[in-house]
This record gives sequence, structure tokens and C-alpha cells, in this order.
Amino acid sequence: MKFSKILHLLGDSVTENSPKPDQDLEITGVAAIDAAPSGTLSYIESSKFAVLLNSTGASAVILPPDEKLQSQATEKGIAWLTTNEPKLLFARAVSLFYQPYRPSPEIHPSAVIHPTANIGNDVYIGAHVVISPDVEIGNHAVIHPNVVIYPQAKIGDRTTLHANCTIHERTQIGADCVIHSGAVIGAEGFGFVPTRTGWLKMEQSGYTVLEDGVEVGCNTAIDRPAVGETRVGKNTKIDNLVQIGHGSQIGSGCAIAGQAGMAGGVKLGNRVILAGQVGIANQVKIGDGAIASAQSGVHSDIAPGEIVSGSPAIPHKLYLKVAAIYRRLPEIYQNLKQLQRTIN
Repeated sequence: MKFSKILHLLGDSVTENSPKPDQDLEITGVAAIDAAPSGTLSYIESSKFAVLLNSTGASAVILPPDEKLQSQATEKGIAWLTTNEPKLLFARAVSLFYQPYRPSPEIHPSAVIHPTANIGNDVYIGAHVVISPDVEIGNHAVIHPNVVIYPQAKIGDRTTLHANCTIHERTQIGADCVIHSGAVIGAEGFGFVPTRTGWLKMEQSGYTVLEDGVEVGCNTAIDRPAVGETRVGKNTKIDNLVQIGHGSQIGSGCAIAGQAGMAGGVKLGNRVILAGQVGIANQVKIGDGAIASAQSGVHSDIAPGEIVSGSPAIPHKLYLKVAAIYRRLPEIYQNLKQLQRTIN
């Protein structure tokens, strides 16, 4: 589409744009700044990436409000527009050129749907889907092939279940959610009681609840508890290969990266960020807006807004000092040996 049309569609977020002649450019797609061919739109977030403007093939870029970057782009003959949040605007630009595949409403003849299931309007149900008794499917839902939905589950309006995910009994999924392939929602929590003769299985009779706008990545597991519920708050985004233990309570607007895992009864506040491979021990509470960096091992509560790193997790600023000392341990050890020899 024309650059001028992009400006029009994104205009409420654009603070400035390059001279008018550049607006007649034909933009054929979007690309990363370091691999952008001619005819594409890209972005950079700060002057830190200014060198990439000299080598990119992009015909147009989204820039932060930086006059030096704007002058640099103009000298290179690159059309530009500026905003306070370049990455956010670029995300909106991507959606102008690409929309995820969404099939038209239909029910495939190979789908197995129990007669007590309540199916909403304009729903797509793909091949070999199994829908059990007393399931409720909302309007405009999309259920891709090979999905299995256990009894008494509820799926909200416009929610998408991708191929081969499994929704266990009494799970409640809100509106506008996305469950990716291989995810298992509401399976039995890991509940076993030790006895003198071995492990006694505690039946997991609780519920799993995903509020509106939750997205769950591939091969992620969210377990149901013995009693009560496991709950994931509104608009929380969960990556691939994440484990959420039974009875956990996840707040709204959280982001949980790949291979993170939490034991049972964990409580996350709102807008918490867990980076990759974070592990959280049983019953730990993490306050609103807290961040745990990659591979943190969280064994105790974290206050709201705190940033922690390391295992066991400690305040991030302290962790940086510890990490600097860790790299010098061989040198420190040699100095200590020399000091001991001197004293002796």
C-alpha cells in the first residue's frame, strides 16, 4: 500500500512524518531493520541502532523523536515517521499487511459433538474435534482439528483453540482467548499424599479459569487443583512450555516467558513479568509489577515492583555486584593463597 495510506491508518499515533513526496512510496511489506529489502517498512527504537540506518534497504522507517535520526534517514532517502513508541507502532503496521488465518464458520462432518453440547453462532469446528457432554462453545469461536474438549468445559466468544490442544473437564475459558497447539488446560494437578505404603492420589476436583484475552503458548500446561481453582487473569500472555501448578493465581496483564515453571499455590500480582526458565517454589507470592529475570529461582515472596535475579533470587542490583565478583573468583582465590603463604 502507499506510504500515505499507512500514515492515514496509523495517524493517531504519528507525531511527525517526512516530506510529502515520500508519502507516494509503494510499501510492499514489513521487515526487520537489519534484513529489510527495498519497498519495506521497518523501525528502530533508539539512537543505539542508528548505524543500521546506513545499511538497511528499507524504503521507510518508524523512528523515535530524534532529529539526528530523522536527518540521517532523509539523507539516505528513506521515508520516515516518528512516534514515542516505535515498536508499538510497528506492531500495528504489521497487522496492516498480515492477518492470522481464520476459517469461515462450519462444522466438519468428522467432528464428534455430544448432543448435550451447546454450540454458539458462527462457530468453526475442524476435522476430528471431540466435544464432550455439557460443553458450552461461545459465538464465533474457532476450534481447529483434533482438539479434545472434556465434559462441562466452557469456551468464550471469539476464542481460538489451535490444533491438538486439550481442554479438560470444568475448565472455563473466557472471550478472545487463544490456546496454541499442544497446550493442556485443566489437567490434574500433581497431588499425592505420602503414606507408609506409598503415595495416595488426591483427586483434583477443582476448576481452571482463564479470563478474557488470555493467550497460552504451545505445549504449556495449566493444572487444576484438588479444591478451589487455578486462575489466570485478564490479558495475561503465556509463552510455550510453561508449567502453572495447581491452585496458582495469576493476575491480569502478566507476561510469562518460555520454560518458566511454578509450583502449586503460587500467587502473581498484576503486570508481573517472568523471563525464560524462571522457577517459583510452592506458595510464593509475587507483588504487582515485579520482574524475575531469566533463570531466577524464586523461593520467597517478592515485593511489588521489585526486580530479582539469580538462584536463589536476590535484588537485581545486588545480583550484578555478585556476578562481577563471581567472574573474579579464580583471581581472588589465588590472591588468598598468596596471602596465606605470606602470613605463614
